[in-house]
Amino acid sequence: MHEPSASGRTGTEQPCDPDGNRIVVGVDASEESRGALRWALRYAELVGARLEVVHAWHLADEHAWLQSLPPPANPTDVARKALAVMVDEVMGPNRAVHVHTDVREGHAAHVLTEAARGASVLVVGSRGFGGFDGLLLGSVSAHCAAHAPCSVMIVRSDEAP
Repeated sequence: MHEPSASGRTGTEQPCDPDGNRIVVGVDASEESRGALRWALRYAELVGARLEVVHAWHLADEHAWLQSLPPPANPTDVARKALAVMVDEVMGPNRAVHVHTDVREGHAAHVLTEAARGASVLVVGSRGFGGFDGLLLGSVSAHCAAHAPCSVMIVRSDEAP
């Protein structure tokens, strides 16, 4: 069993959602994922859905979290702490929706498409390039759009290129 956190339960178990009113949002340490989390929160409030905030960690990708927190012995602990901080910063203490946080080991594209089983929508940020190259999606968002078992919302950065 996994420990509950201030932001919700954290673990690898799949939350049961018999009515399919669950929104999954994938986050990492980027501003784009903060934008995706803000969008998912607003949408969940509008439709009365539960929100599952998922961070997939892969040892090669964890350097982004390590910049803000001292590394503990276990990379999953780093990811859990950083995820809790991010969710609290973006969502604040007064949440109008039920929030569940989940940290899973694996490549983000695969983890997110798995987490999206039974969800009504999967929300991800896009770290695509600006300008002409901006027509391209990031590899994770492109994989999710092609393989997710539900609708996918790709949130572009609020900043102009």
